[in-house]
Amino acid sequence: MMPVVLLTDAMVYLLLAVGVAGALWVRRHPHLLLPWQRVARNGVGMASLIVLALFLLVGFLDSLHYRAAMPDRNNGHAVYSPEVLSAFDAAVGELRSRTEKTYSAPLAAYLYARETHESEDGKVLRDYPRLKFGGAHLADPQRDWAGDVLKRALLGGGLGALAGGMLILAFRRCAPMRRHGPMAVLLLAGVVIGSVASLAQVYHVLGTDKVGQDVLYLSLKSIRTGLVIGTVTTLVMLPFALFLGVAAGYLRGWVDDVIQYVYTVLSSIPSVLLIAAAVLMMQLVIEQHADWFNTAAARADVRLLCLCLILGVTSWTGLCRLLRGETLKLREQEYIQAAQAFGVSSFRILTRHIVPNVMHIVLISVVMDFSGLVLAEAVLSYVGVGVDPATISFGTMINAARMEMGREPMVWWTLASAFSFMLVLVLAANLFADAVRDAFDPRLNRSS
Repeated sequence: MMPVVLLTDAMVYLLLAVGVAGALWVRRHPHLLLPWQRVARNGVGMASLIVLALFLLVGFLDSLHYRAAMPDRNNGHAVYSPEVLSAFDAAVGELRSRTEKTYSAPLAAYLYARETHESEDGKVLRDYPRLKFGGAHLADPQRDWAGDVLKRALLGGGLGALAGGMLILAFRRCAPMRRHGPMAVLLLAGVVIGSVASLAQVYHVLGTDKVGQDVLYLSLKSIRTGLVIGTVTTLVMLPFALFLGVAAGYLRGWVDDVIQYVYTVLSSIPSVLLIAAAVLMMQLVIEQHADWFNTAAARADVRLLCLCLILGVTSWTGLCRLLRGETLKLREQEYIQAAQAFGVSSFRILTRHIVPNVMHIVLISVVMDFSGLVLAEAVLSYVGVGVDPATISFGTMINAARMEMGREPMVWWTLASAFSFMLVLVLAANLFADAVRDAFDPRLNRSS
């Protein structure tokens, strides 16, 4: 196989490296480590972090891309498939390739709609055909289906609970794992993952869509898109908000006036219209230069990265306002005035005193804005100005489910799956953000 590094993959690796470096830096400084120890003592925060870690694991595996070697060779040189796969695709095995004819309900053994066919004795019948993969191992689904589903769910759930219990024992000396919340979440996650993995071997756990793709696979693939939108957009937004907000609050004067004018004008433009106009212009450039991309995945990835850049450029104004106000307050503190009186340069004051004292606002805002960015992608893809149609995301799934909800019989599981995964991801991010906010709020932690 040939490794492939897409642009968003490089951004993910960069964020991972920054996170590891930041964790090592915090570990060596007790005053920086103290708030995170408060987060570790928060049961709800650690429980939500476990859920986020599972999503991050799926997103990271889906960011390790490669192109498989073809069996044919050209003059001794390997020929690689134009399809770009990921380590996640390899991990789920046949879940990606087991496609049915059309819709099938969750855990079903038959298609969702009746079809007309001719029986062996020449009669024309109209009934529900058997699925090619879902429940194909059952001799008589009407008789054996319920028992088989129950047996596989209990077996997989038991193995998952055993794995979760072993992880708890392995980390029993870790203080956060001594709390009931993280332990319960880890056990519950083990049971759910074990049951789903066991059933997914022979069933479509969340059904199939119009073209027969497994909805569970589509939902898991959508996680990477949501995480990239939430994290890469933050990487783009932070320099604008941090630099301009601190500069406006500390330098004041005409610098403050110019920066306020810029973000006030930008905030007065309807964000959806501004993003839609930028995305449409970006689409036109990509279509006119199709020769820039050697694979369809690279083309879709560039559009995803451009969407992150557009969202980042248009979403920094709120954090910039917060940082400006906090810097104006810090500028009047005695230690800042003392540093100015001793002739300390403005650059040193900003880097040693101002920026470190506003980083808690940056951290809390970034974590809380993550959920908003994930929801923004879903809304933009729903109205047709989001990610490339070839990119699997929660927004494209919801957009596809729009027509399915009006058909007869109604196909509800695509929308329900996208909604459930988004709900869990956003809820976990919000709960973790609350724990971080409480840990970094000095008014709540004066005794520490």
